[in-house]
Amino acid sequence: MDRIRAMEIFVQAVDAGSFSAASRNLSTSVASVTRYVAHLEERLGIRLIQRSSRKLSLTEGGSAYYARCRQILEDLADADSEVGAAAVQPKGVIKLSVPVSFGIHHLAPRWPDFLSRHPDIFLELSVTDRLVDLLEDGFDAAIRVGRLIDSSLVARKLAPARMVVCASPAYLARYGTPSVVADLTEHLCMSNSYMTPGDDWTLCRQGEAQKVRVTGRVHANNGDTLRAAALAGQGIIAQPSFLVGTDLAAGKLVEVLPGWEMPEMGIYAIYPSRRHMSAKLRVLLDFLTQAFGPSPDWDNWRKLAADAA
Repeated sequence: MDRIRAMEIFVQAVDAGSFSAASRNLSTSVASVTRYVAHLEERLGIRLIQRSSRKLSLTEGGSAYYARCRQILEDLADADSEVGAAAVQPKGVIKLSVPVSFGIHHLAPRWPDFLSRHPDIFLELSVTDRLVDLLEDGFDAAIRVGRLIDSSLVARKLAPARMVVCASPAYLARYGTPSVVADLTEHLCMSNSYMTPGDDWTLCRQGEAQKVRVTGRVHANNGDTLRAAALAGQGIIAQPSFLVGTDLAAGKLVEVLPGWEMPEMGIYAIYPSRRHMSAKLRVLLDFLTQAFGPSPDWDNWRKLAADAA
């Protein structure tokens, strides 16, 4: 007897609440449903279901077996979906929400390559730091920078987002260079309400964490704005290396408190469901994962700065 078919019928019987309801849903006879469940019980050597005239109830062993069967059937459906999607020519419109700074500096330069590989795909981009509602607003996916929050959405990590505390040489020459974390309280620190909400910065080194409350004259919800202010000597910023790595490599910005790091964040693709993913979205996520990965080029700034010194 087909074991997978038996699992499907067993799960359907439990979900439907009776053998007769399961038989109707599966377009088969009650006798067939009964036979498949009995076969499972005989093969396993335990009773899975307590039968009564009103409803079915699972035994302890039946409850555990039901959970495993559901997972197995879902995994099989996922496998079929993935193979089926791979066989379909990717085409259509991808509606994608992307954050402003990362979208401009790192996604926009890569779109020509992606579109040349997939001539039947079209991009509809919403460039915003607002956290859109994917389902309500009809997005296929969103690119987000930060820490994941509990959600029913699925997340795929594209790359790390490592924060760097830095300032311009002109600012450090005028105000001095912090030598310990507590020194930041005496400096003009510019916070990004999107990346580091609030005025508390946490820095870590070899398992030690220190939190410091910073103040400054400039606050913004956009990293490029703070980067420009830092380049102009207006204060110290804490921004991801994907935004300031080029400036650090060129010596336009200088790392402050080397050895101390802010907790790492990530760059993620967020989408509604792993199941039945479209071919167009699958090739996009594969492309971005390959383009960035765990060691993205923007994290090479220390080596580039050392080579230029």
